[in-house]
Amino acid sequence: MQAERRTIPHQRRSHTVKRDVAYYHLPGLFEFYELYQVFLPLFRAHREYFYPWCRIGSIYGAPSDCLWGGGRVGCGEHDPREVLELMAEYGISARLTFSNSLLRPEHLSDPKCNALARLFAEYDGPQNGIIVHSDLLLHYLQAEYPGLYFVSSTTKVLTAFSRLRQELDRTDFRYVVPDFRLNKALPQLDVLPQDLKDKVEFLCNECCFFGCKDRAACYRAVSRKNLGEPGQEHHCAAPDAAGGYRFSKAMENPGFIGVDDIQTIYLPMGFSNFKIEGRSLGSALVLEFLLHYLTRPEYQLHVREELYLDNMLDLF
Repeated sequence: MQAERRTIPHQRRSHTVKRDVAYYHLPGLFEFYELYQVFLPLFRAHREYFYPWCRIGSIYGAPSDCLWGGGRVGCGEHDPREVLELMAEYGISARLTFSNSLLRPEHLSDPKCNALARLFAEYDGPQNGIIVHSDLLLHYLQAEYPGLYFVSSTTKVLTAFSRLRQELDRTDFRYVVPDFRLNKALPQLDVLPQDLKDKVEFLCNECCFFGCKDRAACYRAVSRKNLGEPGQEHHCAAPDAAGGYRFSKAMENPGFIGVDDIQTIYLPMGFSNFKIEGRSLGSALVLEFLLHYLTRPEYQLHVREELYLDNMLDLF
């Protein structure tokens, strides 16, 4: 399979600009604040532990009880100003996951979400962003908080390449996250103009069943829950769904993008943005993602020891 993926004709890359840096967009802005409190200083102080070609482009998430939230139900309780202070200290963009797909005009006045959007828009530091699904919310935020940038959410489930291309052509979004099932549509991806390649943000480590037809329904159920509205609970019928997320299982997914794929396929093709999911998975599993995607193999034990032993970080 690896050989097949690397046989894209070179003549199709005449306008490709090979990228030398991968920007990771990491989960748990509020949810895993304590983990990032100890990981980010380590990432700065010991760059020799980590791949020289990788950077942290953003960290995304949402506190609990956000009507505009989507994708997952937020669970972080940390002071947003402390969260932004940490991000600003390390030059990292903070993103709010306001990807609820079921918003109505009356929801736009929600005081908590507006206060968060205002704070993120006005905070002195790297430009912050919002991940959105609803065009209603997008247009409201563009008018009210012009200091933000916007990311088209993977909750739109863009599985048709024609729909992805339409979304990439929109000027509203700095980045667009396609459905993970388009990750290996390499012949179509390869001939995108370079300015559109720079907007694609691949979801790398999805564990969802590749043949799932209920993904959009699952996201709608989360949106209803965030709105506090009644509705039938969504129960995933995919094979092995009861086992929950396993990184080992995600690695076997046909849409998986691993660290070797990023280096040997996607960066040479001109892509540079990669999203890691995991807001609802727990700190221990998120650490495994940080080890796989950012940490050189010979230093992975060093990173574990620094976090577990030197910082006494409780990840379980």
